[in-house]
Amino acid sequence: MKENAGETIQNLKLQNIKTVMLTGDKKEAAHLLADQIGIDEVYAEVLPEDKTHIIQSLQDKGEIVCMLGDGINDAPAIAQADVGVAMGTGTDIAMETGDIILVKGDLLKLNQTFSLAKKTFRKIRQNLVWASIYNLVAIPLAIFGVLHPVLAEAAMALSSINVVGNSNRLHRETL
Repeated sequence: MKENAGETIQNLKLQNIKTVMLTGDKKEAAHLLADQIGIDEVYAEVLPEDKTHIIQSLQDKGEIVCMLGDGINDAPAIAQADVGVAMGTGTDIAMETGDIILVKGDLLKLNQTFSLAKKTFRKIRQNLVWASIYNLVAIPLAIFGVLHPVLAEAAMALSSINVVGNSNRLHRETL
């Protein structure tokens, strides 16, 4: 069992993320480990191509799948997943396939990755809202002569400055 696996699983569950184990190991060993660390669902004695099929079936049900793996046999499943995560301590092919690489193989970084992704999407939505407000209000007012074009141009520049500032705040929050 990887260091911090139990803590990582518990943190994922706190975020309402369902955990599934896909392993080639024997059923008894897989279920024992899953029970120890709190994994929700287990598929044991699975071949590499079966991992890909299981992920595809989860995706067909509307699930968004993040696959974490470290070996050659995990690479196809990592590629199939919506988000593929490879352990930096694993094989080169797994790392080539992954969208994200946990450089030192620290599972707790997975929780930080999910947190950063949520913060990033929140900032993207905020940036879109602010840019839309500035541009949807200022430009029509300038077109109809209610607002001087220079002021509308300034509002557009302010919108861009706000987007950059919002992004910089995200950077500071993640350090």
